[in-house]
Amino acid sequence: MDPRHPFHPETSSVSEGFDPRLSVMAVRPPIYPVSTFAFATAEKAAQSFEIALGKLPAVPGEDPGLIYARLNHPNAEMFEDALRSVEKGARAAACFTSGMSAITTTLLTLARPGGVVLYQRPVYGGTDHFLRHMLPQWQVTAVPVEDGGWPDALRRHADTVHVVWLETPANPTLHLIDLQAVAAAVRSAVPTRHVPIAVDNTFLGPVFQSPLLHGADLCVYSATKFLGGHSDVLAGALTATDPQLVARIKETRAFLGTISEPFTAWLLQRSMATLWLRMVKQSKNAARLVDLLAAHPAVQCVHHPSRFTGEQARIFRQQCTAAGSMVSLELHGGRAAAFRFLNALRLFKLAVSLGGVESLACHPRTTTASEMSDEDLKASGVTEGLVRLSIGVEWWRDLAQDLTQALDAARAAG
Repeated sequence: MDPRHPFHPETSSVSEGFDPRLSVMAVRPPIYPVSTFAFATAEKAAQSFEIALGKLPAVPGEDPGLIYARLNHPNAEMFEDALRSVEKGARAAACFTSGMSAITTTLLTLARPGGVVLYQRPVYGGTDHFLRHMLPQWQVTAVPVEDGGWPDALRRHADTVHVVWLETPANPTLHLIDLQAVAAAVRSAVPTRHVPIAVDNTFLGPVFQSPLLHGADLCVYSATKFLGGHSDVLAGALTATDPQLVARIKETRAFLGTISEPFTAWLLQRSMATLWLRMVKQSKNAARLVDLLAAHPAVQCVHHPSRFTGEQARIFRQQCTAAGSMVSLELHGGRAAAFRFLNALRLFKLAVSLGGVESLACHPRTTTASEMSDEDLKASGVTEGLVRLSIGVEWWRDLAQDLTQALDAARAAG
């Protein structure tokens, strides 16, 4: 698009990164199921490989060309351009085969043997497993940091911290982290070198939260969720303020083979066109349901940014533009009540993903967080009575009726 006329993300998400003149004037991107790409000359082939291997810097504005689909391909580049255009503060983006491949590729790029990754609990169960069980196999130590404990943790690990990993809102409690405060603590404790701050922004996405404007260096996504939005793709993505940082991660991606294949990248770009429509509708649905949920006698409390008070409410006002569509409930009666509630749902599907057009529900303690240690579960507030809801685009009154009858069933048997 014309750089002299920056469009709103709702506009750029529809067609950024795609030029019809390059695709027989098609109004939407075609799929390029191609494994390798031809070069115009031998000299161009040599230059492309030198740029890809980092031996030769790319000239700003120059197209380094396509080489091989494990490195790059048209559909990946088009989706990456679309995502970059909607992420405030982003100058580069990358796509991956899954959210976990985005996370692992990033951490394997940034962390080195003998180093430390500092993270705040809770994090998604797969992330927790990689941090606590797999990184130590590469002599990388993951250290959890309690809320408010960043200055002390950074001082203790100032010489060895390689990356700070945050997830806000956290999965599944929706706990918020003050990104500006963490960024300030990192700069204060480690003033002589840059320690990247990576934020898993999956729950609010680029629509409702912009971590890069609050001190983060990287936003990481499970694109399977809201970015894909239809529960029909498995993908990951990241955005960053520094194109060179993304280039480093893409180099790792090329050798691990974790780039999204063409059809997935094409589906992701298709979904970008409706990202705002879907997420705004889902967030409005959730806003209509949280008070109903909180008022039901089967519910002990509701976790949703719109109901936060005190410091959590201050952080929400500071760095979020809406509360999103993820809701967690604490039910009286623990696991038994949670299971009764889940088994009574009719419209909500019992599944562990989120962010799709359909409404989903799960019991994190026995599913997505089941690999976490008892200590981490307790510290993170993932209780036996906690149920996570992903609110879809259905008519909110139908969702309200389903939730009410399921809560009635949970209470009646209690």
